[in-house]
Amino acid sequence: MEIRNIAIIAHVDHGKTTLTDAILRQTGVAEEGVSMDSNALEQERGITIYSKNAAVFYKDTKINIVDTPGHADFGSEVERVLRSIDSVLLVVDAQEGPMPQTRFVLKKSLELGIRPIVVINKIDKPAADPARCEEQVLELFLELGASDEQADFPIVYAIGKQGIAKRKLTDESTDMNPLLDCVLEHVKPANASASSTAAFRAQPFNLGYDNFLGRLAVARVYEGTLKIGDSVFVKKPTGETRSGKITKMSTFKGLQKIDAAEIIAGDIALIAGLPDIFIGETITNDASVEPLPAIAIDEPTITLNFLVNNSPFAGREGKFVTTRQIRDRLEKELEINVGLRVDFSGGDTFKVSGRGELHIAILLENMRREGYEMQVSQPQVIIREEEGKKLEPFEEVIVDTPSEYQGPIIERLGTRKFVMKDLKVHENSVDTKGEGILSSRVVGFQPYAGEIKKKQVGSMISMASGKALGFSLWNLQERGVLYIGPAVEVYEGQVIGNTSKGEEMTVNPTKGKQLTNMRSKGTDEALNLVPPFELTIERGLEVMAEDEYLEITPSSVRLRKQALTENDRTKSRR
Repeated sequence: MEIRNIAIIAHVDHGKTTLTDAILRQTGVAEEGVSMDSNALEQERGITIYSKNAAVFYKDTKINIVDTPGHADFGSEVERVLRSIDSVLLVVDAQEGPMPQTRFVLKKSLELGIRPIVVINKIDKPAADPARCEEQVLELFLELGASDEQADFPIVYAIGKQGIAKRKLTDESTDMNPLLDCVLEHVKPANASASSTAAFRAQPFNLGYDNFLGRLAVARVYEGTLKIGDSVFVKKPTGETRSGKITKMSTFKGLQKIDAAEIIAGDIALIAGLPDIFIGETITNDASVEPLPAIAIDEPTITLNFLVNNSPFAGREGKFVTTRQIRDRLEKELEINVGLRVDFSGGDTFKVSGRGELHIAILLENMRREGYEMQVSQPQVIIREEEGKKLEPFEEVIVDTPSEYQGPIIERLGTRKFVMKDLKVHENSVDTKGEGILSSRVVGFQPYAGEIKKKQVGSMISMASGKALGFSLWNLQERGVLYIGPAVEVYEGQVIGNTSKGEEMTVNPTKGKQLTNMRSKGTDEALNLVPPFELTIERGLEVMAEDEYLEITPSSVRLRKQALTENDRTKSRR
């Protein structure tokens, strides 16, 4: 059977998962309602976080499909996936056209010599303009230095939601077959050039974990065949070799893993039995074989500390609250989360580095759902030193906004040392009404541009422990933005809001109204409380100050001062 290996790449929310789900349903390998985004967090946020594999069978051909994340924080996943496949479906929204992440994933594909198939999706949107979108995609290809062959890309038009694809806009279509036919026509069979008699060579591009089998390699087989029980050699790109034995293998059918007694050239498979396998190494059955070229992994850009939760409310909600349990969980995360780095040398404090705030927030969210409690310090940008120069990570940002907001946005970006590259005014300017689009991607480390002043707001700190009362909060809301509502339990040293004037303020949110036995109509005012700015993990990481911790438990996110009492804070300032 012929095998075709493809990846689906796109900007966040351009519809690649919906498109894949439609293909899975129509080829009969997944039921209605089954999605590639199977993780609860992915379904809630509507984004792909982890790259996933599926396989469909169409016209006697097995098509392996790898879905990739579109968010910059998970860019290292995309790059690895691209090394393992033979073509990509570049999905672009017919209304929005190419966006920064489209550029990022396409650039990586073109550099690897891949010839993409362009899917112009969401052609049913009211403001969709497939012709303009096609032109913009071609411009992008040329700008990124595509070869003549790459720039002569096949195009398929689609409505992923309805499960329809067509080769020409005027065609009638009721299914995804035109897209699958295009894949068979333009993607070379993965096992065409590989000799089955050659030595076995496979390279992991992702990792999995199983409680019984341990670490799993998600690998692309380039040559030869491998059977369960075979002895193998694992080679690092530097040439160092170690040996191992294969205990179990699986391939994919739809989203299901199917046990396989043998895997062949062209396959994408899960391989168990190599506990210390890592991405980019070569698995072979011949010690003299050359290792495959290394796979680079993007460097982290921010760092923060994970600590045991020691607040007055510690241990009320969590099942896992000790240093040992947090350490074990982070070690397990390192098995599969290759963009993450953890320094365990700090005793009770673990220094965690990641690709961005979302990357870290997803880890924290997963941990709290599993029953962990911890607190984290303010994220800091990683500053590197090379050849005596200070370097910091730079981002490329594209903002689509109505022109009347242009001034304030440029002013806000100005405080972050931005350099304006281009300003375009669109004739049919979108009136976004608070729905402007900001897209960004990390473009690498560049010379340090100077200190960036954070948002100047002070903290409103509780001086008492107890239940917050509506009367007290009603008086405090004029002084800034509150993070809590009435009847919420607070403790001394908890940050319950921010102050608009920028100075720190110690307040008593538990104070009630002085009651007398006199009552008159005029003295009882109605308490109109503004809804609080409730803290999520991402909001907390954004607003916290350097001397604060974000306390994260299975059902609460609280902000607190590192030193809880006024006395301790005064001492630490000295």
